[in-house]
Amino acid sequence: MSVEAELREEFDRWERKESAVLKVLPYPLLAVSVVFTLLQPLWDAPVHFPAVLGFSTVLTAWVAWFHTAHPEWHDHDRLMGLYYAGLLAITACLALLTPWFGFFAFIGYVHAFQYLKGRWRYVGVAVTSAVSAISYVGGADSITAEEWWKWPAVSAVTAVIATTAFYADVMSDRRNHRQKRALIELHRANTDLETALAENAALHVQLLAQAREAGVLDERQRMAREIHDTLAQGLAGILTQLQAAEQADEPAVSRRHVTNAMTLARESLTEARRTVHAVGPSALASARLPDAIGDVARRWSEVNRVEAVLTTTGDARPMHTDVEVALLRTAQEALANVAKHARAGRVALTLSYMEDLVTLDVLDDGVGFRPDAQRSGSADGGFGLVGMRQRVHRLAGRLDVESEPDGGTAITVTLPAIPAGGGV
Repeated sequence: MSVEAELREEFDRWERKESAVLKVLPYPLLAVSVVFTLLQPLWDAPVHFPAVLGFSTVLTAWVAWFHTAHPEWHDHDRLMGLYYAGLLAITACLALLTPWFGFFAFIGYVHAFQYLKGRWRYVGVAVTSAVSAISYVGGADSITAEEWWKWPAVSAVTAVIATTAFYADVMSDRRNHRQKRALIELHRANTDLETALAENAALHVQLLAQAREAGVLDERQRMAREIHDTLAQGLAGILTQLQAAEQADEPAVSRRHVTNAMTLARESLTEARRTVHAVGPSALASARLPDAIGDVARRWSEVNRVEAVLTTTGDARPMHTDVEVALLRTAQEALANVAKHARAGRVALTLSYMEDLVTLDVLDDGVGFRPDAQRSGSADGGFGLVGMRQRVHRLAGRLDVESEPDGGTAITVTLPAIPAGGGV
């Protein structure tokens, strides 16, 4: 088998694996939604089982017929448009019956990418966001005459953020296809070289393939970290503020929480756009690192009503962009974790500049946890801490977490003090 054939086989193998996962993905998502619905009476929440089971059966048959049983239809735009419209209509009916079908609604984003073309993809993302928002606000029972505005508000915020993330994914997919074509064309050019260079040409192709894999992996990790640090945290903050607005007794307090949610949405959208274009955080665009972290702490404190104080020691000087981004993102993620888990009354941040190192300590007086225990109940599956470790290890740094139940939590990040303009 030629090198070109092997290269094609490698790409085809990855595409087959991805295709296999996407082919079966609707069924586990549907199963999870049904199982949680069946367990709903345990929480004294009524549910109309005959309607749920009936629609679930129709939905399973609909997906099996169009998505699984007839792959030859997948390139037929009108047929798959009909399939997608039916998919969202049935999913919307189920989401109105029980919010647990928000799990399955995620497939709407995947199938919009697979089966819709051009601008219709973004229409599908917007409609899927509206269906998902039914679940986010707690189902049809929560959409009352007095609180009807919550559903369109969450729909709009979700649509904006999901469209931005969807656009980033489309751009990444196009870039991967261009890389695939470029590698194949490069190999074809190398095969025309003299026979004496055949061995070097084969080695060159191998090195390129390895570089591509490393680049794709690094880009995926970067996008995963940035999406978690911007979109995921933004969505969590928006939902928290909207829930607080819902529970508020006074109109002024409710308006303040809604204003906070809108501010978080705008900031998340700005950060998402900068992520798509691989631009650093906006907080560092016009401010030094201590000022940027201090501003993050101040805004976090205002939103969460928890005191957060930053102390800077040593000679505060410009660091390499990657170092400053890692420290800023660590501060954001640590504060987000405090808001979600710690129930703290005070947070102390210390940014220390030393001759060869720069450190950031984040200490809270919250409930603490056992660092060696797996936090399966975490909303992000623990990716926040993983993302912090990836950033720090990429810069040959160190991340330490110290905590114990009822003893607060301390996170320390230590990075080499690489000056601005230096190499990483």
